[in-house]
Formats: sequence, structure tokens, C-alpha cells
Amino acid sequence: MIRLSFSEEDVKELDFQRYHHPHPRVQKKMEVLLLKAKGLSTAQIAHCVGSCQNTVRRSLREYERGGIEELKQVRFHQPESELQAHQSTLEEHFREHPPTSIGQAANTIEQLTGIRRSEVQVGIFLKKMGLKRLKTYAIPAKCDVEAQETFKKKSWSLA
Repeated sequence: MIRLSFSEEDVKELDFQRYHHPHPRVQKKMEVLLLKAKGLSTAQIAHCVGSCQNTVRRSLREYERGGIEELKQVRFHQPESELQAHQSTLEEHFREHPPTSIGQAANTIEQLTGIRRSEVQVGIFLKKMGLKRLKTYAIPAKCDVEAQETFKKKSWSLA
């Protein structure tokens, strides 16, 4: 059983942070500690916050290790793509030679880096780089080319 003692300042800080911290997981940890400060058991706390008892114990041990500042730490495993190492090169290449399709972009990435990715993954990577697809529209079958050229000249001329 984990026995903790809470100062009045800690209780006030836990009460404030459980609603005002920007991350919801940290808010939940603060709620766990506040309930522990009120004297509830681990099982009662787990029932109140909707977590398992092991999660409650983990939060209590974090507080025991480093106090409220330790509870505020958010640690996630964020895997990084192998393509990140080549991002500047790829971005430069695609700015000079924009691909016409995601498939073409995937082939270009494979040729430049040797890394093969699916079209979905390549699309996500290109979007994260800031590149976006251009919308294409159908050209009418019967169009007056001369009228279009005249329109371009009139609308783009600097008068």
C-alpha cells in the first residue's frame, strides 16, 4: 500500500490542475491524486476515474518519485519515419519536379532514397511536408482556342 502525505499547497495545485492542465491524461492523474489526498482507497479511486487499479498505482508512484512536476510529464512513444532523414532533399526535388500522382511520387522516393512505401504512406508524408494535391478539372471537348487566347491576353495584360 502506498502511503502519501499531501501539503495544503499540493492539494490546491492538484485541484487547479485537474481542470486547467492542457492534456487530459495529466488532468486524470491530478484527479487520482486529489482523491487520494481526500482519503479514498485505490479501488475507489479507480472506480471514480474509470481506470484500472494499476494505472492509479502508477500515478501514485509518479507523485511519490517527483511530486506534481513528475505528474505533468507526458511521455509518448512517437516513432519517426525513415523518410524524415531525407525530407529536405525530397521537398527540394518535389518543388522543382512536382509529381502528377501519388504513385509517381512513391516511385521517385524509392529511386532517390531506396525506401519503398505504399501510396497511402507517401500521401501522408507529402501532406506533412506541406505539399498538397492540385485539383484538376475537365476541359470541355469543344472549345474555342482563339477565344481563350484572346481572353488570356486581355485579362493578364498590364494596362
